[in-house]
Amino acid sequence: MPSVLDQLREMTEVVADTGDVAAVRKYKPVDCTTNLSLVLKALEDPQSEDLIATEIEAGRKAGRDAAQLADALPVALGARLCDLVRGRVSTEVDAHLSFDTEASVVRARAIIAGYAARGIGRERILIKLAATWEGIRAAEILQGEGIDCNLTLLFSLAQAVACADAKAFLVSPFVGRITDWHKASTGVADYAPDADPGVHSVRGIHDDYKSNGIRTVVTGASFRNTGQIKALAGCDNLTIAPNLLDALARDTDTLPLGTGSGCHGR
Repeated sequence: MPSVLDQLREMTEVVADTGDVAAVRKYKPVDCTTNLSLVLKALEDPQSEDLIATEIEAGRKAGRDAAQLADALPVALGARLCDLVRGRVSTEVDAHLSFDTEASVVRARAIIAGYAARGIGRERILIKLAATWEGIRAAEILQGEGIDCNLTLLFSLAQAVACADAKAFLVSPFVGRITDWHKASTGVADYAPDADPGVHSVRGIHDDYKSNGIRTVVTGASFRNTGQIKALAGCDNLTIAPNLLDALARDTDTLPLGTGSGCHGR
């Protein structure tokens, strides 16, 4: 019996929610999605010492200051990840810019320029922006320039509709955080996958997009357990942390398409 991870790959594009080069080599995802905390974690790995040393030396020769070097490191790691996946790498605009459209656009353009300087085209990159009103407006501008965006920190259908109206390439609704909020608000200790509010949110967004011919890709994210992942088999993409990828790789249960009412395939 193939693993659940292998079965999932037949229904959904599996994305690695990590900047860990070793994990990406092991699980061979189509894409990678990173954020600055994941980048920091990856750079703390001893295996990243050569990358950091190279960037410091290049920055010294170019006369870059510490802030410019810090901006270059996520791109340097993303370039390494691009060598390992056949799809795209999501690179995040700093969270403190989430309520500043103009600054977000400027930073996104700089990220794309940084990749271009390393010989990596914009077609390999997704600019990751918070789905605030300002972030969605930034995505609208960037999409108009041919820079594809991943709208994250998404918790509702209203946000998803606004992202689609802005022609965002991809949205990443947060399953786990929605579920966490409901647990804290209702006192419910746990939810079965088919009753999980986070799962229901992603299913609703996916179904709305597909029924209305919206081409924006839906990527379920922020999972707390494999049950949530299994319940969304058939969603466009699922971005999954290494510990959950490992659990799915060891699981040999049969995986139905869209467990329960589920998503309805790509």
